[in-house]
Amino acid sequence: QVQLVESGGGSVQVGGSLRLSCTISSGTVGGSRCVGWFRQIPGNEREGVASIGGYGTTRYADSVKGRFAISKDNAKNTLYLQMNSLIPEDTAMYYCAARSITACPAMVSNVSGYFAYWGQGTQVTVSS
Repeated sequence: QVQLVESGGGSVQVGGSLRLSCTISSGTVGGSRCVGWFRQIPGNEREGVASIGGYGTTRYADSVKGRFAISKDNAKNTLYLQMNSLIPEDTAMYYCAARSITACPAMVSNVSGYFAYWGQGTQVTVSS
């Protein structure tokens, strides 16, 4: 069973930064799974933010390009999301997710159904 645990969320002012972490059990980060970050506002569908494939290919939603960076530490089985220049529209519950295979979808939008394993989420709140 794959287990994912997020941390690092919190409250920050506009323009601030946060780094989210996601510890993944069973060595899946090092095991070349596709992993990614999603976010969700109550009442809205879950939105893809960024993904990283088993061989390191990264993809981002247009809304976060140039501000967010996804990375992983294979030795620590940990996935990261560095979020800079945060804006109120980034306020959401952030989830990490993993697939069973190496390849990530070509896009990050409307792909939550491709991810089989999910964490419990960590809240990010950006205030002006």
